[in-house]
Amino acid sequence: MQRCLQLAKNGLGTTRPNPMVGCVIVYKEHIIAEGYTSAYGGHHAEVNAINSVADKTQLKNATLYVSLEPCAHFGKTPPCANLIVKHQIPNVVIGCLDDNELVAGKGVAILKEAGCNVTVGVLEQACKAVNIRFFTFQNKKRPYIILKWAETIDGYIAPLQKDETKPVWITNAQSRQLVHQWRSEEQAILVGTKTVIDDDPTLNVRNWKGTNPLRIVLDKSRRIPKKAKVLDKSIPTIVLTDNNEQLVEQKNLIFETIDFSNHLAQQIIDVLFTYHIQSIIIEGGAKTLQTFIDANLWDEARIFTGNRPFKNGIKAPKLKACHLLKTISINDDILKTYLKK
Repeated sequence: MQRCLQLAKNGLGTTRPNPMVGCVIVYKEHIIAEGYTSAYGGHHAEVNAINSVADKTQLKNATLYVSLEPCAHFGKTPPCANLIVKHQIPNVVIGCLDDNELVAGKGVAILKEAGCNVTVGVLEQACKAVNIRFFTFQNKKRPYIILKWAETIDGYIAPLQKDETKPVWITNAQSRQLVHQWRSEEQAILVGTKTVIDDDPTLNVRNWKGTNPLRIVLDKSRRIPKKAKVLDKSIPTIVLTDNNEQLVEQKNLIFETIDFSNHLAQQIIDVLFTYHIQSIIIEGGAKTLQTFIDANLWDEARIFTGNRPFKNGIKAPKLKACHLLKTISINDDILKTYLKK
């Protein structure tokens, strides 16, 4: 099952809305096949593993290990539980059950009805942790929310004034590259109006290979310039505003109306849920980040501290009710990861 978890992580950023799953097939105490979930629309982990078995007759005396309950419904692909039954695999070991109502025990039921010896709950918590985005979406009806910011050694997130419309870097090049890796792993990215006006960010993936996240931009009073990079329609973008009159949706540019005066964070999350967004990284600015913190709508915070002072500026957000998961050094930067209690 540990190997299943290793394999599952190969699908990070590509399988959504499907979960990341790893599968291992063992025959006479030897691994004869492995597989993990292909990019969305492709084969699931069990299919990839079974297909890679050279001698299919071995399957009738094999044990299949899989990190998540095999699916029991027709989607982009047929049910994996049925495929396991078809090949008469006698033993199936499952890390954790699937909370998706289309599965939720139905896969196990199919296997047991066919006479399979089924074991459930091996490394269960670790298997759930691999798919924290999927399980958060299924159980909490919202995306998994990651807060990210960089602050100076004296606690500022940005200067009070700037001479140019571009970011003022607090962290080093290695830290910034890591942020682009994170963007490739999450389904969406969100920033506020001030960040767009001050920095004119692109919010895409650079210096890393991966898919660009869906851009979510807050623009209450439609102050963002039309020439802003986030409105260039190069990447699918949702603009949240309080008034979308006379705004015409265009390819890759959608406008959604919300009430900025009442439960803003929850309204944003509700919109994201309707678009089936399973994970989002919120990159700022300070007011936007603090809005989610104050609403207790976040799961993980990744905070860089750079080795430079501003002496004055915009204060960094303050977390509440959290615990420190880990601290690492990236050259002269410090990265701390927190989880909400």
